[in-house]
Amino acid sequence: MAGDAQAPAILFEGVRFRWPKAGAPCLDIPAFRLESGERAFLHGPSGSGKSTLLSVVGGVVEAERGRVVVLGQDLGRMGTGARDRFRAANIGFVFQLFNLIPYLSALDNILLPCRFSAERAARLDASPRDEALRLARRLDLDPALLNRPAAELSVGQQQRIAAARALIGRPGLVIADEPTSALDADRQQAFLDLLLAECAESGASLLFVSHDSRLSVRFGRTIDLVQLNHAGRPES
Repeated sequence: MAGDAQAPAILFEGVRFRWPKAGAPCLDIPAFRLESGERAFLHGPSGSGKSTLLSVVGGVVEAERGRVVVLGQDLGRMGTGARDRFRAANIGFVFQLFNLIPYLSALDNILLPCRFSAERAARLDASPRDEALRLARRLDLDPALLNRPAAELSVGQQQRIAAARALIGRPGLVIADEPTSALDADRQQAFLDLLLAECAESGASLLFVSHDSRLSVRFGRTIDLVQLNHAGRPES
């Protein structure tokens, strides 16, 4: 279970991370804070550490030093299994490459978080299936598509299925990694409308990562990872 609802959604203090056998850290972040309920836009060029940052926030990898607190929980004090359970219950990911299970139906892909986490399913006012159908309608997905295997859907349809999967079960934190890259301009705006509205309704914090700086105007704060991440800078 997540901690104090008033605690920051993300708190980094003196965080460093380096990949095995790397000569230097790829993340060196003295301080970073995303407030509870805040919706922020994060940008940076390729190689600036965006994917690594998201992996650290999600507890997929562990910082080599420093403190990482997500939704009031200190990830450094958790074992691997506890971090996995915490992530499943409390963080919704929209991955750049979707990470759908290709042979499962679109509907079953949306429902996966509620099957992995009873805590996530218990937050719903309706059944998980009814909530999945509601999100699919909001994302302009034809209900007839939901019984088809995910592999048979278009790229844009798969991306919207991935978004519905991230949102189901009211996670406290939603992380979106280049989620609009496969959508046309009209559907980009519709997608953002839904994502921001759903996060506002549930009180979720949102960290939205994109190269498309035009989208930043929809967010309360813009974060430049080049300024945030001190990795590669000369020692002062």
